[in-house]
Amino acid sequence: MADLFSFMRLSALVLCLGSVGAVAQTVADSSLQPRAATACVPSGDATWLTPAEKSCYATTPDYDDTMAYLRRVQAAAPGQVKIEGFGKTGEGRELNIVIASRDGIFDPAAIHAAKRPIVLVQNSIHAGEMDGKDACLALFRDMVINKTKAALLDRAVFVFIPMYNADGHERRSPYNRINQDGPAEMGWRGNGTNLNLNRDYLKADTPETRAFMAMFHHWLPDFFVDDHVTDGADYQYDVTFTIDDGPNLPQGTVTWVDDVATPALEKYVDAHGHLAFPTYINLVNDNDPAQGLGFNDDPPRFSTGYMVLEGRPGMLVELHMLKDYKTRVTGNYEILAGLMELMNRDADKVIALNAAADQQADSLGAHPLSNTKFPLALAWGGQTTPVLFRGYKYTRELSAVSGAMWVKYSHEPWNVSLPMQTGYKVTAEAAPPAAYIIPAQWTDVIGVLAAHQVEMKRTTKAWTGNVETYQCTGMTWQEPPFEGRHPTFNGEAAHDPGKFGSCVMIQQKMSYPAGSAVVRLNQRLSRVVMEWLEPVAPDSALQWGFFDSIFEQKEYGEAYVLESLAREMMAKDPKLKEEFEKKVSSDPAFAGDAKARLEFFYDRSPWFASNRVGLYPVGRLNDVEQLGDFK
Repeated sequence: MADLFSFMRLSALVLCLGSVGAVAQTVADSSLQPRAATACVPSGDATWLTPAEKSCYATTPDYDDTMAYLRRVQAAAPGQVKIEGFGKTGEGRELNIVIASRDGIFDPAAIHAAKRPIVLVQNSIHAGEMDGKDACLALFRDMVINKTKAALLDRAVFVFIPMYNADGHERRSPYNRINQDGPAEMGWRGNGTNLNLNRDYLKADTPETRAFMAMFHHWLPDFFVDDHVTDGADYQYDVTFTIDDGPNLPQGTVTWVDDVATPALEKYVDAHGHLAFPTYINLVNDNDPAQGLGFNDDPPRFSTGYMVLEGRPGMLVELHMLKDYKTRVTGNYEILAGLMELMNRDADKVIALNAAADQQADSLGAHPLSNTKFPLALAWGGQTTPVLFRGYKYTRELSAVSGAMWVKYSHEPWNVSLPMQTGYKVTAEAAPPAAYIIPAQWTDVIGVLAAHQVEMKRTTKAWTGNVETYQCTGMTWQEPPFEGRHPTFNGEAAHDPGKFGSCVMIQQKMSYPAGSAVVRLNQRLSRVVMEWLEPVAPDSALQWGFFDSIFEQKEYGEAYVLESLAREMMAKDPKLKEEFEKKVSSDPAFAGDAKARLEFFYDRSPWFASNRVGLYPVGRLNDVEQLGDFK
């Protein structure tokens, strides 16, 4: 498929070098050297040094010390700072947001009414990656105490979550992140039940995610940031970032992301003593960096992929794991400062773009009989574009330990033109209906939509009628568990529609009890609804196992009963008899399996059809008036 949008934010990356093959082309540039901060702590009043600064970035504060510092700042600047709880973790810790507003307006409705942009920054979702927390403490102080960054609050409001995965944050150890250079102790990737919160944004299994959704929709920020630290390769960059775009955001938002925000942030970070790369670095082959950079796509299990469904720009920030902790924290500080500067400057533009995205979502189900398709999943489109990559020279040798190639990085700059996978193709899509109807008994599925604050109504009486739905077959489930479930996809691997089963749309007469949920698509969260209820979507309820019981056969035929049934069916249907005999003669395994031979007939009988194995219970409606009254 043609690259309809500048999907990989190439405006800041592309080199006019012509085509580049698999062999890297070295670019001579002696000025491109790794850079790091030099002084141990910033100048100024030592009273307000953050805990990380006080330790010369050897340590990061625990939950109690982090909150104690924030409360000190709040007490010193009560007219500009507010700390709000927004829920509890599984272990009972308070989840907090911290708000910095120049004039003491802390009500999101009033802030939106005043046309002031809200920036929400999430930290420590992977609690071993706490750089953003310590960066936010310093930036927050400089906005409201030292006032060196006070101008960043001229119009924008800064909201941050210091420790989203608070339970993981307190599972502190020097051994939690083998790939990472400092601090001395760090938190754990999973939450209190060892679930990865950055795979939970759509399915919302955890109390943290459900609390986040309520808070997010209360504030409805204009720009979202999720701070992380990388794994993966070694290279010169200390700051990498990606602002998600693609076909489910309006073209205006995509253009602003690609042509304005991304190059502006790269330029700002580079001008403030760091080295940025404006896309997440994902090597095609970890054992051979010269093969280039791979395609990036975030389905809505990820925070920034979910932001696309919300119609909001979402930026993933990744500090490089092998840089020292001060370099990482200060790099995180600078990209957040650059973002706040940009949001003050482009406030009217971003607010207007977000309103347009909401309007587009609100009209998604307006034409249910049209041929318009909603993209549900993307993959690499097959194109590559040459980009300048600032890596390190490396060698590859056969390892006597692993038996595989071992990449050994030096610290000698390797400034090279590499091919980057660009463009995309749509691998799963669906035409939006006017609404979906979910049987009342599927409470967990409905509950997820409620957690996302999707608008729903309930039927007041039972209804039977024709709907569009799906017949799903050939489903296989992942072993071992992935995020506490056994989904019908291969964990962290790229979405591969059809590999683990398929669903075909059918017309079906179905019955729905009173209290069934009717979800119209004329609402702001229509994209969330489609990604949750369309079975082929990579993070749908079906893919995550919320509908597993529909694949269970509850009734069976005894062998002596099926012996008679088989003879009756062959007597009535010569073609069926011919099909059976052909399979016996051509398939030795089938021929030697008495049970399979009898089930051949049972599976083609009305008794098997009555099991409704694989019949998706959610209906797609092109007209909701036929359902009668709602409540």
